[in-house]
Amino acid sequence: MNTEQLRAFVQVAREGRLTVAAKQLGVSQPGLSRQLQALETELGVRLLVRTPGGAVLTDAGERFLPYARRALEALAAGTAELGALTTTPRGTVALGTLHSVGTYLLPELVRTFKGRYPEVLPRLSEGTHEELEARVARGELDLCIVNLPMRRVDLVAQKLWEEELVLAVPRGHRLTKLKRPVALAEVVEEPLVVIPGMSGTHALEAACEARGLKPRVAVEMDNAEGLRRMVERGLGVALLPALMARDHASRGFDVVEVEKGGPRRQVALVHRGEEYLTAAARALKTFIVDSLRRSGP
Repeated sequence: MNTEQLRAFVQVAREGRLTVAAKQLGVSQPGLSRQLQALETELGVRLLVRTPGGAVLTDAGERFLPYARRALEALAAGTAELGALTTTPRGTVALGTLHSVGTYLLPELVRTFKGRYPEVLPRLSEGTHEELEARVARGELDLCIVNLPMRRVDLVAQKLWEEELVLAVPRGHRLTKLKRPVALAEVVEEPLVVIPGMSGTHALEAACEARGLKPRVAVEMDNAEGLRRMVERGLGVALLPALMARDHASRGFDVVEVEKGGPRRQVALVHRGEEYLTAAARALKTFIVDSLRRSGP
């Protein structure tokens, strides 16, 4: 028994004539007759009889008809549901980010995204660059937002934005009073608070190496909030992504720009490839890319 046989039976029952039913189904009348005969053979009963007035259902045909209709309706509903899985974003999407992105950028992005795709559940987590790339490669994350350059060659990266790093200094610091962007040589004269492996630290090290400078590291931290608090307490200065310094006015530190050509970072959205993305992951990826290209971080 197959769906073509069921459709043939239901259509003949509806039309009452094989010629009309065959035309509606787009098959030949002999082909339609063969489908009906095969169905009757499998069921072991006669479903239809031909009369001068057309095809008439037998008692067995009358009993079987509602089940055949429900079977076709259920199949159509199931097919539509599966189609919706690939066209309508729904389900969970796992996104990993660096702390600066997860804390200072994602809340507003996720709020807007949820308003547009209420059936998608974003599952968010933070980690280091290396951790996030590895989790994407293993399939634990659908997407991640990290700094360029990439560490792995088996992932796809799409650049989102580029931003300068700024210098966070304690309130009333001498560099604030200069009222101008400071040179990197002036930055490295100050005691620095750093997070090893953080984008700001990598950028600082690369910029210093290119200029033959050596930074004075006073304190090493393992989290951004602790780094900011160290700066607030006057233990040193720190290079931060501009994204992290937006709300400095409400914090206990000031921000000083670094001269043009100073440390910068490029941020990218990373995944394993389009073929690995669910409809939900693809929707979030497109939303993030479009939103940031339109208005920036």
